[in-house]
Amino acid sequence: MGMACHGSGGLLATSGADRKVLVWDVDGGFCTHYFKGHKGVVTSIMFHPDVNKSLLFSGSDDTTVRVWDLLAKKCVAVLEKHFSAVSSMAVSEDGWTLLSAGRDKVVNLWDLHDYRCKSTIPTYEVLEAVCIVYSGSQFASSLGAFLQQSGKKKSRSTGIYFITAGERGIVRIWTSEGAVCLYEQKSSDVTVSSAEDEDSTRGFTSAVMLPLDQGLLCVTADQQFLFYSPAEHLEEKWSLKLTKRLVGFNDEIVDMKFLDEEEQYLAVATNLEQVRVYDLSSMSCSYVLAGHTDTILCLDTSISSNGRRLILTGSKDNSVRLWESERRCCIGLGIGHMGAVGAVAFSKKCRDFFVSGSSDRTIKVWNFDGFSDDIEEPISLKAKAVVAAHDKDINSLAVAPNDSLVCSGSQDRTACVWRLPELVLVVKFTGHKRGIWCVEFSPVDQCVITASGDKTVKIWAIVDGSCLKTFEGHTSSVLRASFLTRGTQFVSCGADGLVKLWTIKTNECISTYDQHEDKVWALAVGKKTEMLATGGSDAVINLWHDSTAAEKEEAFRKE
Repeated sequence: MGMACHGSGGLLATSGADRKVLVWDVDGGFCTHYFKGHKGVVTSIMFHPDVNKSLLFSGSDDTTVRVWDLLAKKCVAVLEKHFSAVSSMAVSEDGWTLLSAGRDKVVNLWDLHDYRCKSTIPTYEVLEAVCIVYSGSQFASSLGAFLQQSGKKKSRSTGIYFITAGERGIVRIWTSEGAVCLYEQKSSDVTVSSAEDEDSTRGFTSAVMLPLDQGLLCVTADQQFLFYSPAEHLEEKWSLKLTKRLVGFNDEIVDMKFLDEEEQYLAVATNLEQVRVYDLSSMSCSYVLAGHTDTILCLDTSISSNGRRLILTGSKDNSVRLWESERRCCIGLGIGHMGAVGAVAFSKKCRDFFVSGSSDRTIKVWNFDGFSDDIEEPISLKAKAVVAAHDKDINSLAVAPNDSLVCSGSQDRTACVWRLPELVLVVKFTGHKRGIWCVEFSPVDQCVITASGDKTVKIWAIVDGSCLKTFEGHTSSVLRASFLTRGTQFVSCGADGLVKLWTIKTNECISTYDQHEDKVWALAVGKKTEMLATGGSDAVINLWHDSTAAEKEEAFRKE
């Protein structure tokens, strides 16, 4: 399905799989033109930008471009030069050259005087978009100044500058004069899913130059909007900068944590190989961290002893990665697990080590202190301790507030507490009837909380391994649980889509929140901001604020 609006705003053209092109009166809502002739799906459509030229162009997977005269209501030309679907078209600034981009990896330039093909430019990439760089725009002036300075621009250049985008997720700028690529991005900003389907490898699906000099907008196959503008060029370099990223769909959210001491950012793991970091003030995606080769299953965040903001990730590619958020790069890589890494946790006090748990049923302890500021490639991390901890997959890990213990929760229905750094078993908690999805130490007491697939949450004594309390109320598996208000309350979320707030002393669920439509896999608790974040299979991120003080003040005013 394609749509295009006439420059006057009065007409709308539509096309689709029925091989037809229809033109509609916007105000009246009726069809003014009915064009047929294509032998395949109409994949692209556009009006001539000059409203005085009553022309409509349509491209199809029958490899042709058809030119329709709106006044004569007929096809006036069939342009045949492509060997695959025509995915995008653009008209030059003078209005007499049509550019057509195809999935045959070429851009054809057509003379609209006689509809002949003037030239064919090979791009060696399946193209999804082509757009003109108009003179007078920020793009044109910035690029022109750079080319003039570098001596690459002729004094009387008659070439057309245009942009292409396609399956590689790379923006490239070309000139028709000599069919030269003037600029190519070094790396792609597109996040590609690990799913082996056609859409996952398509990179950019569309691109358009925004009006009023607002830059270039590129759309990705996973529903992201990337906004580009020219960066300040220095001497021999010219580049584009990504100014904004809007995420239209997160897919299933599997884990999330607040980032930095002010908790202004949220690190989110979805069904991708990348971590998305959101600015909570605008909920826009500030940046992504790419490096894993398979889906990220878990993450944790911390501030290092020297003030660095760190993100730790575990993935289906059997590795753990350590990231520095300021530089947005991977500084450490841990390889050694023989299965997917489903649980990671930073140390809480010393902040110089972390632990990882895997489907290979082992726990590993890793050191990460001593990193320099000029790391260009990830340093290979070495595990200083390892233990075969459980009989099934390890789903969760938590480090005690004083860094002396680590607790592991497994699909084998048990949770174990281990002494660090040697990983010596201290106590084993048995009593759940299904696998344990989450474990966490109390911030004040010698106890551990566990959330299980048996629909319950339990609190255990570390001293003797006894179950102190059992909380029932969820109607399905409890996937996350975390202490609040200095250990007097906790919040839980589960596969029933519910978020529940509990008071430990009374065993009472004091509030239930139903704001998700599917499993709630992820829970992040702010330590300073008294804020919660939840995310799940419905691809929704919800932020929760503590309204207790506001409600008390409101009640006092009413009295």
